[in-house]
Amino acid sequence: MITVVVLSERLDAVLPAAALPALRSAKAVYAGEGVPVDFWSSLGVDGPAPAEVEDGAVVITTEPSAYPGAHVITTPEPMGAALLDAAAVMHRLRSPGGCPWDAEQDHLSLRQYLLEETFELLEAIEDGDRAAMREELGDVLLQVLFHARVAAEDPGDPFDIDAVAGELVAKLVGRHPHVFEGHDPAVHDATSQQHRWEELKQVEKRRESSVDGVALGQPAVALAAKLVQRTKRAGFPVDLLPEGDDTGTTLFAVTALAKLAGEDPETELRQVCRRFATNVREAEAKARAEGLDSLTAEDWRRFWPPQPVNVG
Repeated sequence: MITVVVLSERLDAVLPAAALPALRSAKAVYAGEGVPVDFWSSLGVDGPAPAEVEDGAVVITTEPSAYPGAHVITTPEPMGAALLDAAAVMHRLRSPGGCPWDAEQDHLSLRQYLLEETFELLEAIEDGDRAAMREELGDVLLQVLFHARVAAEDPGDPFDIDAVAGELVAKLVGRHPHVFEGHDPAVHDATSQQHRWEELKQVEKRRESSVDGVALGQPAVALAAKLVQRTKRAGFPVDLLPEGDDTGTTLFAVTALAKLAGEDPETELRQVCRRFATNVREAEAKARAEGLDSLTAEDWRRFWPPQPVNVG
């Protein structure tokens, strides 16, 4: 019987361990379709595959369909192997002869797309739309690849996607000693892990304040909630929260109380906004069905959908 070893086009000349016994005992090792001549020496290839391959021979190829009935050994790809394709496509788009628009972008011009794609992903998550989530996660990944590719071209301080991934791996391992070092007495459940994460981060980044590292450019409700979360962990007393009758202070107080109660005020407010938008569309659709192009206050009340009654 002929043995066919299928190479992964992503992994170049990497052979699967399962193929080694067959290669050692093979009468001959041939290179089939998809195997560059440059790989022949490292793969131990004797020559190109003949039209008729004898029994006991091994053919290394990327196209096993040419050998029906052969014993096929595939090369397993590690988790995340398709990320190599994504990085390669981004490199091609940004390189000479690639896409003119992609070549003109920089970190500043790409900011709007990072925000847009993130919000579109958030919407897909809220809608429970799995297909949209998969697509939008890809669009967010594109932003990471794009920024890393732009950064690699910086003559003063270059870094690439491998540096980004390497730093992420080091961070995840360093902040999960209970997973990667076997035990951490400070971690015994999800809540203690969250506290431990913040402790390790503060030491790692040499932060002097409990609010250092909070992104002040995020939406105001999310920002207020994050500040309250951080200061609560530092033992900040509730009676020192801002007080006043102005709109900003009132909104901060509502946000703070929600966060302290274990809620996510940003998510809660977004849900109310989405329900409101749905109700507006429904009322407008009812009005159009009756031939109305504009609505008076009384029309809005007449067409407004019945609201659920909260039972306390």
